[in-house]
Amino acid sequence: MKTNTFRGRDYITLLNYSREEIDTLLDIALDLKRKFVTGESHHLLSDKSLFMIFYNQSLRTRNSFEAGMTQLGGHAHFLSPGKIYTPALKGDEQAYSTERVSDVARTLSRMGHAIAIRMYGNPVGWVYGKANEIVNEFARWADIPIINMECDKYHPCQALADLLTVKEKLGGFAGRRFVMSWAYSPSVEKPLSVPQSAIIGATKMGMEVVLAHPKGLELDPEVIKACQVNAENSGGSFQISNDMQEAFRGADVVYPKSWTSLENIPPNSARLEMEKTERLFNEHKDWICNQVKMDLCKPGAVYMHCLPCDRGFEVTDEVIDGPRSVVFDEAENRLHVQKAVMALTMR
Repeated sequence: MKTNTFRGRDYITLLNYSREEIDTLLDIALDLKRKFVTGESHHLLSDKSLFMIFYNQSLRTRNSFEAGMTQLGGHAHFLSPGKIYTPALKGDEQAYSTERVSDVARTLSRMGHAIAIRMYGNPVGWVYGKANEIVNEFARWADIPIINMECDKYHPCQALADLLTVKEKLGGFAGRRFVMSWAYSPSVEKPLSVPQSAIIGATKMGMEVVLAHPKGLELDPEVIKACQVNAENSGGSFQISNDMQEAFRGADVVYPKSWTSLENIPPNSARLEMEKTERLFNEHKDWICNQVKMDLCKPGAVYMHCLPCDRGFEVTDEVIDGPRSVVFDEAENRLHVQKAVMALTMR
């Protein structure tokens, strides 16, 4: 267990954390979960403040962070960019409606103990990587930890909750076939952060990882390269499939979720071309998680999703409400892993 590498540290992507450090976060999360269920007080962050800046709407993320800080004895401040001077990068300022990120980060650093940010999609015009740039700009200027509540590249809080759920349900990671699959949705405005962080986490922990998607829905090449390195270092494996049914065959974990096409958003495209993505999506309406596909998995395999899901498109009610679904355990685990992150980085 690592004990000396967390204090004051940013939590932006699991790529910056070693397997031993991830194991430590999971161990602490399980300990805090036990305290939660038994009603044992665990005020590890008494009188400490977390500033949460939400550029996007949220149910699980906002409430798990707010509840988590309360249970840790601290307080979470909800900050809507429209109600403060919206933090902006140099060159993106607008008079009397924005404030440079460097100024916001340094101001909040004098008043609290961590800053958490959620930003992707419309707030940055779907320019891939820009939200992550803003999160890292906060990290550059802040003297307190920056926690990524989801950007356009990474969702490390969801990935950690996913790993905790796998550990609880399957007992461990080695030899487990983890399938991160694209699934059809009538909405094309889906960030890539969840699938990218899911495969980063799974390859870090030595799982047999399969990424499944139709052609044209490839993930970030840098993330793919990192996952290949992770798998090599961890003793697991990583492969890509364009066949959903074949990917599900023999799986221990399936995680079917929609994401948009990198090819049709800036900077890979000169302009936002969601109409092209919509046509691509419509060619693959059969990419749905139903009972027929679940029957291809191993006995005891689990269905996962970060939620909210598009019922009837990404997944059938029979699956998500069925005995193999662990989505609400997964959602609850957001609370416990985020408490672990905050307790270790903000102490």
